Parts: sequence; structure tokens; C-alpha cells
Amino acid sequence: MVARGVWQVHVLTERGALKHINKTLATLKGKSLAWDLSGIASLDHIGAQMFWNAWGKRRPGQLTLDPRQEELFARIEEASAIELPRTRSSALHWIISLGAGVLSLFEHLKSVIVLIGQVVQDIGRFIRHPMTGPWREISANIYHSGFQALGITALVGFLIGIVLSYLSAQQLRMFGGDIYLVNILGMAVIRELGPLLAAILVAGRSGSSITAQLGVMRVTEELDAMLVMGISHGYRLIMPKIVALAVAMPLLVVWTDAMALLGGMLAAKFELNLSLRYFIQKLPSAVPIVNYWIGLGKGAVFGMLIALAACHFGLRIKPNTESLGRGTTTSVVTAITVVIMANAVFAIVFSSVGFD
Repeated sequence: MVARGVWQVHVLTERGALKHINKTLATLKGKSLAWDLSGIASLDHIGAQMFWNAWGKRRPGQLTLDPRQEELFARIEEASAIELPRTRSSALHWIISLGAGVLSLFEHLKSVIVLIGQVVQDIGRFIRHPMTGPWREISANIYHSGFQALGITALVGFLIGIVLSYLSAQQLRMFGGDIYLVNILGMAVIRELGPLLAAILVAGRSGSSITAQLGVMRVTEELDAMLVMGISHGYRLIMPKIVALAVAMPLLVVWTDAMALLGGMLAAKFELNLSLRYFIQKLPSAVPIVNYWIGLGKGAVFGMLIALAACHFGLRIKPNTESLGRGTTTSVVTAITVVIMANAVFAIVFSSVGFD
């Protein structure tokens, strides 16, 4: 078998020649032939791999090569000799996976506990020396995590208030309990939905931003540069974000509550013909003030949990883009899960508070 011409990818792909050549070489596979490639003017790795596959991935007994082609086929032969490790399937594989997951969970818990301890120390240092504290970082994080989130929290809160009020009105009308819409809407929004909605939105918006920021700083080696300059990560990066979210989240909860109640009042006006004045006058007696403080407390706790989760996964990101994307996704999912779990704990602890 004698081959001539140019065997390079840009020539082989012209006018469908590659498919025809592969089909021809496939018919010659396994046959004992004498191959002469010395007449080939130019050969690249793609062309050489086509011949190698036709030979059954080993050199034929009778082969004539140009000296310039010898090195190319030697590399292909060396690469073909490498055997990839085989993964053995075991009946105990699920136990191994479970154990690895449990160990990973404990490793994460250990890192979070260390991070919390570092934050407590940094807050103590901040309290002792407030004049040298990272006020600019705290202010910037309050602006980015709080003020810039007003729009999305207002929109979602307003729409949720409308939906909740409309659905509740449909059921209350069947039993003649229209006036109790204020009780249902006020308690649901102020005690539960307001803090939870604000926390989920902030976790998706600001939590991902914090993780991505720390991850990019890891990729660009800014974190290492800070350590070289003697600047503490915890005092200048972690603690300001946690303090900022602890301050901004209760304010966002108040804002979200107000917008959700406004949407509920408008829906009640059109659906049940309840006046806005009646709604506002009835709300303080329908919802005890302690529920308002529970909502604000939830906001502060949720904000700190979101910041802790975001910073934890941000600091664990490795200096590559794949780890950055995976870490950001994991951070958001974990933050939302932790917020929902904390909300369940609040519901159990304060189950008998605020219903008088």
C-alpha cells in the first residue's frame, strides 16, 4: 500500500475526503500489507493517527517511512502503550461513598467552626479599637448587599403579598371570614415570609457575589498578596461582610414586609373591598409587636449565616475557573438550605410566642 500527497487535516477535510479515506482504510484493517509512506509530502498528527488506527494500533511488519515521520509515529506508539487505570466496582462502593461524604461534612463543619472563632476574635478587636476598624469595607458591603437589593426585594415582596392576599381571600369568602385576612396576611408576612424571602434573595444575589469575589481574589493571588503585606483576611474581608449583612438584613426585612403588606392591601381592596384605612388600623391588633421583633431577629441571624456560608466556600476555592463556578453554586445552595433550616429552628423555639 503506497500513500502519497498531503495528509494534513486542512486537506483531508476538503470536499468530504476524510470520510472516504477512513472508509478505504477500514477495508484494509487487519490485512497483511506492505506500507510505503515515504512518498507523503506532508503529514500531521491527524493523518498519522488514521494510519495507526488502520494498522490495528501497532506497526505493520513491512513499513517504509520517511525519517521525518519516524518521530511522529514514535510518539503515537508511546501514547498507545499507556494503560489507563481501571476502576473496580465493589459491592461496598456505596459505603465508601457514604463514608467520604460524612468525612467531608465533618471537615466542612471544622472549617466553619474555625471561621466563626476567627470572626469572633476580629469583632472583639473591632470593638476594642473602633477607630482603626474597616468602616469603609462595612459601608461598601452594606451598600452592595442592602441598598442595591431594595429593587428585587420590593418586587418579589409586592407580588407575593398580592398572591397570598388573593388566595386567602378566595378561601375566607367561602366561610364569611373576610375580616380575618388582615390576621393571616400580617402574621404570615411579618413573622415568616418577609424574613425568609429577603434571606433567599440575598443568598442568591449577595451570597454568590461574596463567594465569587473571594474566589477571584484566590485565582488572581490577591489573597496571598494580602498575607505577604500582613493584612488579615478575616479582619478586612470576612468580618466586614458578616457585620454588613447582619445590619442590612433586618432593614431589608422591614422593606420586604412593607412591600408585601402593600401588595396584600391592594389585593384585598379589589377582591374583598377592604379599605386601606381599615387594614392599617387592624394590623397592630392582629399582629402582636413581638412577631415584628422575631422577624428582625431572623433577619440578623439569616444575614450572618449567609455571609458565613459565602465566605467559607469563597476561601475554599482553588485557583482555577472550574472550582470558582462550582464553589459559587455550592455556596448559594448551602446558604439557602441553612436559612430554611434556621427558620425551622426559629419556628420551633418561638412556637408559643407572639400568638396572644
